[in-house]
Amino acid sequence: MKIGLSYDLKDSVAAGQEQPEDALEEYDSMETVDALKAAIEAKGHSVVKLGGGREFLRRVLSEEVDFVFNISEGLGSYRSREAQVPSVLEMLNIPYSGADPQCLSVCLDKHLTKKLVSLEGVPTPRWSVIDRANVKSVDWVSLPSPAFVKPVWEGSSKGIRLNSLVRDPRQIQSTVTQLLKQYHQPVLVEEYISGQEVTVGVVGNSPPRIVGIMGVVPRQKDADFVYSLEVKRDYENLVDYECPAKLDKVVLNNIEKYALKTFQVLECRDFSRIDFRISADGTPYFLEINPLAGLNPRSSDLIIMAKLIGLTYNGLIGSILDAALKRLEQ
Repeated sequence: MKIGLSYDLKDSVAAGQEQPEDALEEYDSMETVDALKAAIEAKGHSVVKLGGGREFLRRVLSEEVDFVFNISEGLGSYRSREAQVPSVLEMLNIPYSGADPQCLSVCLDKHLTKKLVSLEGVPTPRWSVIDRANVKSVDWVSLPSPAFVKPVWEGSSKGIRLNSLVRDPRQIQSTVTQLLKQYHQPVLVEEYISGQEVTVGVVGNSPPRIVGIMGVVPRQKDADFVYSLEVKRDYENLVDYECPAKLDKVVLNNIEKYALKTFQVLECRDFSRIDFRISADGTPYFLEINPLAGLNPRSSDLIIMAKLIGLTYNGLIGSILDAALKRLEQ
């Protein structure tokens, strides 16, 4: 099969002068693209690099691919940016891996995602959304404190820094104001859950299965650990990973239950990574889901998780590809 690979490279996306320092954090490196190409070729397919943006449009029209393995994050600061490439592929009737445009648009919007999963009984921390239209009328004292403050429409920990954990109304207001200015989108103010950070990998469709439940353990013991961008950029020195997470069996079972329910409620496809915080009483609180999880062969959480359970990079990518192709046959 001739498989196209769609992606957006950091080197190919221009960061504007007024954009934040982490503006290109979502985008990939050629290291990831080459690793994916090799993994797909190991399954016996030929691979065509389609790239992203205008290059993708030109190449997908000129190359007669049978299928596209999609990791494109899309361009701009739109909440629907991850849906750009899948929307084009659907218009051209070209099948592809991963979630569809509607799922990707919903899941990038943390506010909408939390609404949907909470309606299905999945615990999630209390939250409020603040935008430029309502910021002047916010009752800062009424917001949860301590709180975690982050942009609503971002992934890859964009806008999530060590100072995202705020402890009083003054700090909340200051951080929200700063994020509104930097990221040009609404801001989520979320009740902070002090406890174990856990991320869950899911692969497959009918039914989806749990790849692993991985605990993120800070080397510097701090009850208020933040899995921030600073930490992820220096993860080898700052954290250890445990898979499976060292949690009570009942807690692990609940994490698995809530992860699979979240995957299915949001109608994800083929693979996803889902983040939780575990409270002192053992309740797993859903934080967010990434249906377009990073696949860097060294540093992405899903890949680290796979290695900890003895699954190779090619093995994981192969299972995602198999899930997508099997879905197309049904």
